[in-house]
Amino acid sequence: MNPISNTAYYCCGVRMEDAERAPSLCNDRYARRFMNEDGLRIYEPFRTELLPNISNVVRCRIIDDLVQGEMAGNRDARVVTIGAGLDTRPYRLRGGEWYEIDEPQLIAYKGERLPVAESPNPLTRLPLDFANGSLAERLRAVPADGHIVVIIEGVFMYLDPGAIAATLRALGEIFPRHILLCDLMNRGFFERFGGSVHAKIVAMGARFAERPVDPAAMFVEHGYASTAEVPVFRRALELGVLWQRARIPGVIARIVLAAVKDLSGFAVRRFVRVHGGLDG
Repeated sequence: MNPISNTAYYCCGVRMEDAERAPSLCNDRYARRFMNEDGLRIYEPFRTELLPNISNVVRCRIIDDLVQGEMAGNRDARVVTIGAGLDTRPYRLRGGEWYEIDEPQLIAYKGERLPVAESPNPLTRLPLDFANGSLAERLRAVPADGHIVVIIEGVFMYLDPGAIAATLRALGEIFPRHILLCDLMNRGFFERFGGSVHAKIVAMGARFAERPVDPAAMFVEHGYASTAEVPVFRRALELGVLWQRARIPGVIARIVLAAVKDLSGFAVRRFVRVHGGLDG
């Protein structure tokens, strides 16, 4: 798999370890299936990244909750995950018609380890060579009517502004109105807290693109309205995980969150595409 796809093992390893805890935040009992010898080797250097690992699994939980909320009034919503990695939401969440888009080699590996036939919800996996293929053409395989929810998790931090804009244009072309759930990291958060884990990602051959000061601005320019922002570390405090796993007392965590503005710079966002923006 390519270097960015290999980072999927990191996220999967975090969910694997989370599933072995009580209580588990995401209860991803399928994650261990993907962690072969290569996956465990890739994950090993990240085991000591306590706070990044907490933020990773809390991000997953936030998106789980947001997707389940979308299902509450739209049980037949179409959920499209771009850069799906080793995600298992179609198996873990209730409802939805699911579509996963990722590199052909990764899609094939998922099929071997976790077959579509085992999903309790309708699931279609769509391979796409992101470097040479057309995201818009691949998205045409998804019916565009009904309630469309797009998930792009752990991806935008690797993309430069041109690639992000191209992704948003493709989404707008195929789904004029849709919900977009994604995580965004600003420059302040990355510079203050991202160095250690990023160095290990670079060692795998991948790297983050330069982080903007306001990562949401491009989305607004492309016709999106932000309807929710959930800072990852604030949610970690609410879930009690900072004490359970990092032994940071709640009162201290609240003081730090209030005092260190950059801690809100990594958040899950819910956008609604309301008009064409720069796309017309």
